[in-house]
Amino acid sequence: MNVADDKTIVREYFNSTGFDRWKRIYGDGEVNKVQLDIRNGHQQTVDTVLGWLKADNNLPELSICDAGCGVGSLSIPLAVDGAKVYAADISEKMVEEGKDRAKQTLPNAENPTFAVQDLESLSGSYHTVICLDVLIHYPQEKADEMISHLCSLAQSRIILSFAPKTCALSILKKIGSFFPGPSKATRAYLHREADVVRILESNGFSLQRKAMTKTRFYFSRLLEATRK
Repeated sequence: MNVADDKTIVREYFNSTGFDRWKRIYGDGEVNKVQLDIRNGHQQTVDTVLGWLKADNNLPELSICDAGCGVGSLSIPLAVDGAKVYAADISEKMVEEGKDRAKQTLPNAENPTFAVQDLESLSGSYHTVICLDVLIHYPQEKADEMISHLCSLAQSRIILSFAPKTCALSILKKIGSFFPGPSKATRAYLHREADVVRILESNGFSLQRKAMTKTRFYFSRLLEATRK
């Protein structure tokens, strides 16, 4: 299966059955135990990023691209705190949900700015580019290209999260592949931290902060890098 197929699968999944599933996970309604665990894990990652950015005490001065924004879990609180946010996602349904949630929270309908775009078609220049929990859908060679492109959009900083490729997680992923079910609709790619750091450094960035979110069903390595 080639990369184009990966992108098509991701787009179609998050515009169909995946949208309803992840809308619930990223919401506050009733979900099953696995979905609740993933919701809590994802929120921990979002909260870590918000904590990093708030600690710098300059959010109102920043332009931020939230690449793969989903339903706006990060974009909306960033806008609330004064950042100028451009939020993009490959899924039209996710973007529409993000817009609806923003309208319920923010009086200014123009911030965040939501758009239906995949990572490769993003353009512009932003102080900070953030991409959370997107790289899991793409193999390493494509992830390298995506990270490089995101780096080209970042004036000062890039923040990424990904499922780390460790022996334990590789075994869990292998075991899980024997039990296909309706909740598994996209391939999950793990990435070595060293590979992600290498591509960041090759694009002129140096690692500043990192964190790890680990729950029963959610694993995410978070990296922040700034231009050298």
